[in-house]
Amino acid sequence: MAEEVNIGFSGPLSGGAALYGENVLSGLRMAADEINAAGGFDIDGENHTINIEALDDQYSPAQAATNAKRLVQESNVPAIFIPHSGGIFALMDFNVEDDFLIMAYTSVPTITEQGNPLTVRIPPTFDGYVNAFTDYAIENWGTKLAMGGATHEYAKIWASMIEKAWTAKGGEVVAKNPMDYNKSADFFTGVSRLVSEEPDVMFVGGASEPTGLVMQQARQLGYEGAFIMMDQAKIGEAANVVGGLELLEDTVGVMPLGAYQTDAAQNFIKRYEEEYGKTPGSEAAFNYLALHGLVEAMEEADSMDPTVVRAALGDAIGNMDVGKNPYEVEGVDEKGGFITAPTMAIVKDGEIVEKEF
Repeated sequence: MAEEVNIGFSGPLSGGAALYGENVLSGLRMAADEINAAGGFDIDGENHTINIEALDDQYSPAQAATNAKRLVQESNVPAIFIPHSGGIFALMDFNVEDDFLIMAYTSVPTITEQGNPLTVRIPPTFDGYVNAFTDYAIENWGTKLAMGGATHEYAKIWASMIEKAWTAKGGEVVAKNPMDYNKSADFFTGVSRLVSEEPDVMFVGGASEPTGLVMQQARQLGYEGAFIMMDQAKIGEAANVVGGLELLEDTVGVMPLGAYQTDAAQNFIKRYEEEYGKTPGSEAAFNYLALHGLVEAMEEADSMDPTVVRAALGDAIGNMDVGKNPYEVEGVDEKGGFITAPTMAIVKDGEIVEKEF
């Protein structure tokens, strides 16, 4: 009989970011189901299967830390997937001492600048997005920016970098009113303060559902300008909330997975749609390939020791079957970040159009 290996997850499964957390978890579960259906994997001659132990942290760093302690002590997990920077930073305070690998789904650059030897960053860093998005927006839409992003740690870091980049390029920040995307669905008061300053561009972003609502309410208040969308929010998912791309006209954000025309991406999308009845986003795809890579690293290293697995992860991902790698990640860099290219898209004339960096 196969021995079960528990893999941890802590993320928002209730509250305003619940869809975001569920999307991450769906990719992990899809990969685990495939691994188990294929007969599991071998470590030191013994067969193993994967079990995902998922806990809700409601986007709270403190709760994420509590969850991690529980997952390590009660479920003996060698790795924990976590999709928010506040929680990741909280876990980095003790993961080396407690001997577990953090599989970090965040694009905050400082995650892998800390030198934590048991932390892996899954998506590309967002500093490239910040510069590309601000360049495009100033060149095409105007110099007056209103800032209405979310209030969690990740959004604060994004906002700080956007403001710095915007003003360095000669732009003006005319209004700042961050909002708690996780606890509210009525953003009219906050958005009206931004719209009243008549900006050319509005910075928005948190989880996709509330981000879509912020954009919709801005349009309802008469805003006709453009949007910079933080990479946590996805254009397609925000469009689903507001009934289509029309209200998102002149938005710059990350390229949706569905627009990738590679065989690896399209095959993953087809399988995911058959399983879950909807089109996957980057949360599902990146975490799906990350779990496949993690398991292959365990098998190649003949070990579940987090340090040994971390050392094997780059080669395991680089050698992984392309069918398990929808973003065609090439490996892991020396700082612990997945090696993959960032992308940019705009909404123009009701369509999502890819733009070169």
